[in-house]
Amino acid sequence: MTGAAIPGARYFEDFAVGDVIESQSATLTESQIMDFALAWDPQPFHVSKPAAEASMFGGLIASGFHTLALTFRLFWQGGPIQHTNLGGLGLDNLRWPKPVRPGDTLRVTVEVLELRPSSSRPFGHVRLKYTTRNQHDETVLTAELLHLVAKRPG
Repeated sequence: MTGAAIPGARYFEDFAVGDVIESQSATLTESQIMDFALAWDPQPFHVSKPAAEASMFGGLIASGFHTLALTFRLFWQGGPIQHTNLGGLGLDNLRWPKPVRPGDTLRVTVEVLELRPSSSRPFGHVRLKYTTRNQHDETVLTAELLHLVAKRPG
């Protein structure tokens, strides 16, 4: 990233270990769950109400990959790294402790776990722990993502 700093953007230097960022929320509909699953994860308990009811889940559930994608979108929409994220290096410790069901409203808490500046490049490594909870404050996803975040220009 070159040029002048972008107002409102959060650069590598603006993060501190222990920082916590909260997202807005989003409610998943049955059709959103089924549409995503039909395209990307067509297991019966994601795409068929009768099959889902007969499964160990007792009803339709969202794909974990759908939950992960929505988790990142909610954090991204909050804006802290929209203009400074240069990509990701990976995802660790992904867990789905509870299923997400139609009508669930999800929100994300992101905690800064680690900061590692590059000594030769205009970015740093920021390890973030994502925790996604439903409307009952039950954790439905946890994961750690390693982001490359631009350093402040100049």
